[in-house]
Amino acid sequence: MTIESTDRRTVLRGAAVIGAGAALTACGGGGSDTSSSGGADKTDAPTAAGTSLGKASEVPVGSGKIYADQKIVVTQPTEGDFKAFSAVCTHQGCIVSSVDKAEIHCACHGSAYSIKDGSVVNGPAPKALPSETVTDEGGTLKLG
Repeated sequence: MTIESTDRRTVLRGAAVIGAGAALTACGGGGSDTSSSGGADKTDAPTAAGTSLGKASEVPVGSGKIYADQKIVVTQPTEGDFKAFSAVCTHQGCIVSSVDKAEIHCACHGSAYSIKDGSVVNGPAPKALPSETVTDEGGTLKLG
């Protein structure tokens, strides 16, 4: 019985260590991950000006939409007023996860930003999301 419980404890400890390592890796703590689903890297190229993001009608008023592949989040605080920000959390480089209740949320550590100006509403993020230029050209959102 001692062998079984020792083995079980060892397995559980190993699973906890693996889970903790995966969580730290997802936060993009340092590195060279340049995929759109991982942490940002300073070597990531910015999305080119003129890039079409999608239909303006897909961005809800009072909310927003995340374009993870382009690492951009577009919000519409009031009807017809589109704002764009980097979708890379300023805390540890995760891509923000949702836009809800007039806030842009990062699920990695709970940071939240205003859809109006990208300012920090809830930390641990140390600074606002960098703003980007977006235009509505005939119903299509384009980076400016």
